[in-house]
Amino acid sequence: MSKIRVTYSGLISFIIGLASLGTGLIFTLIVTRRLTPEEFGEWGLIGALTGYVLMFSPVVSYWNTREIARGENSGRTSLQTSTLFSLVAILGYFFIVQLVSGSTNINTNLFLLAAIMIPMEYVKYSLTGISLGFKPQAGEYGLLVFEFVKIPSGIILIYFMDMGVEGAIITSTISSFASIILLLILARNKIRGKFNKKYLIKWAKASWLPLYPKISSVFERSDITVYTILTGSVIGLAYWGAANAVAHIVNQSSKINRGLYPLLLGGGKKESLKENFTHVFYVAFPLTAICIVFARPALFTLNPTYEIAVPVVLAIIPVTFLRTISAIFSQALAGIEKVDMNENASFKDYIKSKLFVIPTLVNIHRGIYLIIFIVFLILIIPLNYSELEIVVFWGIILSITQIPFTIYLYVLTRREFNEIFNFKPIIKYLISTIIVFLIIHFVMDKFLTYQIEIFNFLPNVLFYLFISILGYLGITYLIDQNIRKLVKAIIKEIRN
Repeated sequence: MSKIRVTYSGLISFIIGLASLGTGLIFTLIVTRRLTPEEFGEWGLIGALTGYVLMFSPVVSYWNTREIARGENSGRTSLQTSTLFSLVAILGYFFIVQLVSGSTNINTNLFLLAAIMIPMEYVKYSLTGISLGFKPQAGEYGLLVFEFVKIPSGIILIYFMDMGVEGAIITSTISSFASIILLLILARNKIRGKFNKKYLIKWAKASWLPLYPKISSVFERSDITVYTILTGSVIGLAYWGAANAVAHIVNQSSKINRGLYPLLLGGGKKESLKENFTHVFYVAFPLTAICIVFARPALFTLNPTYEIAVPVVLAIIPVTFLRTISAIFSQALAGIEKVDMNENASFKDYIKSKLFVIPTLVNIHRGIYLIIFIVFLILIIPLNYSELEIVVFWGIILSITQIPFTIYLYVLTRREFNEIFNFKPIIKYLISTIIVFLIIHFVMDKFLTYQIEIFNFLPNVLFYLFISILGYLGITYLIDQNIRKLVKAIIKEIRN
């Protein structure tokens, strides 16, 4: 596993992540411009409901990544088992849809159609897990194909044929199929072996461990379901979805860390975390600033209807930033855990391991958040607040509850890795970000004209975005030696 080049994998993943982000935003633009707020809210609810049954996908891929990273050949067994799981998951999804439809006024047939996405996601998840174990950036290639195929498919089915949410479902399915084809090609050498029931038995016995963290995913996705049931509306979900499309740009900074987890699994040096974190902050700060400064133009571009959701974006930016950092802490701690290398490890050994402790913390955190959110909705709905105001409070609750969890994860990681942050360059990146984006904010506020016609408005926004990024890159290159070294490292990695 020492053959994994963390800098190369991270940079490739980040670059591809940005490209797929751009194409993903184009698809979101198509959806938000053609779908009504009610339809866009339904599309968000479909994502939440399918997410419930996708929680079983790590049962296989979780162990598969760790095995392949350590030289084992469990790829074919993983792929075939995941396909079988997906069929069972479809039945579970049908049951969930029937439960939710009894409390809301949704188009049940439309939600049942969305079941065709489930097997695609299971297979894609399995192939991505296989790739992560030996070629971390391969999953990003699959994501890039997925996003690129979505654009022409979405234009035809959603924009020209005006198929609405049905068109979005079919578009997602076609795109997933294209992504699967590429991932199959990239992982072909890892899935040529035979089906080995030894792995299946092992995964079945230890299935509780990868499933256990998914309890937090159920809590996280339940806020959307709970909101829909208690309010009886999907309009707020439209504001929530549009705001998240903007704020989640920050998550792309975690791509820089893509190769660290398999590197640590293979016995890589702990010092890699400190260097990687410096690179993560280098991109996380400007991406966060972009979300803040360009929140209004971005929402206006998606659809002028969502321009009023700027406060929602600002409310959830802290949680997207903190979750990016928390995810890196969690991956680093899981990467150095060796309990699964001991074939005689007992249930008690696993309970004491970081593979169990970290998910326990996440489950507690997400459970507390969901309880607070439910109590909040019960108390505030009778007070006749607008849906936009409720969604803003929703974002604030999400961000506030994330803070103590991130701090505690930092403490745990500091115990294992000693030094985590290289503060001198990080402060330079922060100051550079503040200077550049404050200037861009004041300039845009004075000169940017909001025009309904997207082809007149979007080029102006992209111009300011390009100038801000160029300014940040230029300043940091001049003032920080680490960035100059990084540029040289990039050139070296490309040549190699």
